[in-house]
Amino acid sequence: MDDVQFRPMAREEVDTAVAWAAREGWNPGLHDAECFYNADTAGFFCAESDGKIVGTVSVVNYDDRFSFAGLFIVDPAYRAQGVGMPLYRYAMRHAGSRIVGGDGVVAMVEKYQRDGGLFLHYNNARYEGTGGGTMPKGLVLARDVDFHLLADYDAAHFPAHRERFLSCWMQHPGHYGLARLDNHGEILGYGVRRPCQTGHKIGPLFARDRATAELILDGLIAGIPGEPFYLDIPVPNVDAVALVQDRGMNPVFYTARLYTTQDPIPLPLSEIFGVTTFELG
Repeated sequence: MDDVQFRPMAREEVDTAVAWAAREGWNPGLHDAECFYNADTAGFFCAESDGKIVGTVSVVNYDDRFSFAGLFIVDPAYRAQGVGMPLYRYAMRHAGSRIVGGDGVVAMVEKYQRDGGLFLHYNNARYEGTGGGTMPKGLVLARDVDFHLLADYDAAHFPAHRERFLSCWMQHPGHYGLARLDNHGEILGYGVRRPCQTGHKIGPLFARDRATAELILDGLIAGIPGEPFYLDIPVPNVDAVALVQDRGMNPVFYTARLYTTQDPIPLPLSEIFGVTTFELG
């Protein structure tokens, strides 16, 4: 389309991208736009035609070596008209030489690999369950844990330190985090629950083993009896797969984890029981 222009998005326009994500059925969190934008205020881009936003994408730079792309949506009325990939390439300039990750729609993987230069590494799966139960012993509020220790633990399970993002994610009203510590105060795992368009999402959920993940998950869902919750797991984590299956949770959505390299920053997938968010990694 000859009349399409690409530009960065202002904060209030990120609300549009998140609203479009809801329209696509991705069920974003109620406060996602604020925390997403806080991670990298220069990392959100749009395609515009006649003063109207017709496409969105984010490329959030976490540090000098890692970025994550998401919210890649073209208005249905403008699809298959040459908007998406030029917008993607425009936004990817923001990442520079960084490794970029993303969770893509499975049906689009071939296109992402062919036109976007991305490499498929594994799949994630969203599972739905129903909240309830009792609060187990042995957990503490995540906001009471030293933030620097929590950020370091988080960075051991994510390709970068992301203090700007976590400061919003952990403290935002409506978000609820729990952690498990050992007798020496070392973090064994932590998780966050947030309200979404439908129900709640659990993410991240990082833990040294399944037992710790189960304990934290039980604590997070105890406060939402009868309400739906969603957990996004990396399929290669066999313990995470067993956890959701043994609980009778139902798969509702799949994504493909892609990177711009065949050799991304290694992650301990066996300790990732819940992806933080498909939009920001």
